[in-house]
Amino acid sequence: MANARLKLAIFLTYVIFAILLNSVGTVILQSIEKFGVSKLDASTLEGFKDIPIAAASFIVGAFLSRLGYRNGMMVGLILVAIACITMATFGNFGTTQILFATIGVSFALVKVSVYSLVGLLADGPRAHASLLNTIEGIFMIGVLAGYWVFAAFIDRTGSGWLAVYWWLAAIAVLAAILVATTPFDESGGRRSDELSGSPALIAELAAMVRLAKRTLTIAFVVTAFLYVLIEQGIGTWLPTLNREGFGLSATLSVQAASIFAAGLAAGRLGAGLLVQKTGWLRLLIGCVVSMALLLLVVLPLASQASGGEVTSWMDAPMAVFLLPLIGLVMAPIYPTLNSAVLSAIPRSIQPKMVGLIVIFSALGGTSGSLIIGRLFNSMSGVTALYFMLVPIALMAVAILILARMLSQLQQEPGLSL
Repeated sequence: MANARLKLAIFLTYVIFAILLNSVGTVILQSIEKFGVSKLDASTLEGFKDIPIAAASFIVGAFLSRLGYRNGMMVGLILVAIACITMATFGNFGTTQILFATIGVSFALVKVSVYSLVGLLADGPRAHASLLNTIEGIFMIGVLAGYWVFAAFIDRTGSGWLAVYWWLAAIAVLAAILVATTPFDESGGRRSDELSGSPALIAELAAMVRLAKRTLTIAFVVTAFLYVLIEQGIGTWLPTLNREGFGLSATLSVQAASIFAAGLAAGRLGAGLLVQKTGWLRLLIGCVVSMALLLLVVLPLASQASGGEVTSWMDAPMAVFLLPLIGLVMAPIYPTLNSAVLSAIPRSIQPKMVGLIVIFSALGGTSGSLIIGRLFNSMSGVTALYFMLVPIALMAVAILILARMLSQLQQEPGLSL
């Protein structure tokens, strides 16, 4: 019963952060239209979110097992609730930057906590992959819900759309209460020296650095970096592409982008079953190839769109519905990749590895948003998306290299720091 309640708490926490983290594309659109900022300035919001994630994750990964995983989740949720209240009260572009910086720090706490708890809740590699895909699937359901939640507010005049943050703050408080009242024994994921209060904290940072220098770790985080670069590059700018490339209204642009999130949710929820039949390597290579083929097929159709004013779904060009389906084929990559590596290493160092995952995922997200933002600024959005074929090809190579390293790891007695 305690495990089931903890899973529910994790699911709700992930929904909150899914809505907030992936609201960047919507808030970029609102910042351009409501706050009057340029596209280049608006593109920095991804950095205000991701750079704090990267900076905080190194420290969080090293020290979180001492603070406690549940405590880390609670602190993250409370900080986000305060940030949402501040945004609703003093909404402007500067407050928006502070909001995303707070979300970034909080997510570092939450993600390292959640991924570490998965190692304690799952009783084997297959269970680990299944639970992690489910959690990431729930995350994408939150992303999907977020598009519609924000769309319900963005047509309000003036600053009326900021009222959405009062609702998000209330849900974050409820999630914090659920986490706080759910008991769970976390000692299984901690070393005996951590339980006794030693070694010195500086040694934890040194251990984190040593782990980061391992060839396996480098191959792993490079692959994660490339994936997030692609996902965030497409997802963040999809509402703007719908608005400027296809001529959709602001509300319809955000709602249409939810198809991308729906594909990610469906793909991750289904991947838990699929990976048990195909194996993780075949699944990931199949996903990468499908991503490239889908872009090559759909983008020529997108370039033929008239770009006229579209105010209803019936008038939307076919590319509006087909392009976001790339989310369906790319969905299993991130959780399956993480599970393959985390389930192969000792539980005691998983928080450190997750910290590194979050760092490079954040950097990938910022890179993707900035790259696509600059390409959008100098060429059409459709043409800009063709450049995503480069990181897709690099990711395929990185996955094959990582697979070889994991195969070699199975021949070793264990991974030590």
